[in-house]
Amino acid sequence: MFSRRHPYLFFILTFSSVVATAMIVMVLLFVLGTRNAEFEFGEKVGIIEIKGIIAESKNVIHNIKRFREDDSVKAIVIRIDSPGGAVGPSQEIFREIRKTSKSKKVVASMGTIAASGGYYIAAGADGIVANPGTITGSIGVIMGFTNYQELLDKIGLVPIVIKSGKYKDIGSPVRKMKPEEKRILKDFARKIHRQFIQDIVEGRTMDRAKVESLADGRIFTGEESKKLGLVDRIGNFEDAVEWAGRLGGIKGKISTVYAREKKFPLLRYITDSSAKALLNRITDPSLSANYLYTPEKDL
Repeated sequence: MFSRRHPYLFFILTFSSVVATAMIVMVLLFVLGTRNAEFEFGEKVGIIEIKGIIAESKNVIHNIKRFREDDSVKAIVIRIDSPGGAVGPSQEIFREIRKTSKSKKVVASMGTIAASGGYYIAAGADGIVANPGTITGSIGVIMGFTNYQELLDKIGLVPIVIKSGKYKDIGSPVRKMKPEEKRILKDFARKIHRQFIQDIVEGRTMDRAKVESLADGRIFTGEESKKLGLVDRIGNFEDAVEWAGRLGGIKGKISTVYAREKKFPLLRYITDSSAKALLNRITDPSLSANYLYTPEKDL
């Protein structure tokens, strides 16, 4: 037999076959498990997921633009599971959704929570679907910083600040905030709050007075939001996909394609998780303004 006459060659061939088979299986699993438009055919609905604290907008905007320019993607579903986040990224994503809705239908699907900045983003879509118990609303602005003055006093550290204007270090973590500084920040928060309200009015085509009456930071269930006009339909993710597909003109069974993830799941959890973002808010002394649902009190 060949194995007896050439044992070493037989071993090499067998080992090579096993390795080659394993590599083929891994490639097939990768291809089949990759949720990407390049591996889908025909008309479909593009899915973009927004999870956790909204800290940046680059990847989301890139995926919205890619789906917008892909003729095979007839509609887009933005799946939101977020308590909100930074003002800038929330506004940027909202703008990109509004831009996209001029040429392609966009539906927002709310998961467990889509509050504050999460709702801000949803308001830019052509329609919003929420679960009955989805946490949403929280239309408001929160600003905060950590003050280390008492800690520094206890350990004997004396901070030295040189500034070019009296308000340059407003929100400093090493001294008590002055009343006039607090008034400035409150006015700043009101201006950003008005931007939030205005974009909901435009995105949802709602009466401004109605939005203002709801924009006091309180949260609503998805069921309440439907009655108040903040949400269009009660349903789950599949209902949102179905609605988006029909709005996009897809007949028959609706296929979906997910935006490509640029990070490994574990790495993304570590770098983008809500827990890490909230920890950063505690340990980072810098002043911040956010569209974020949080139990913290306003200034």
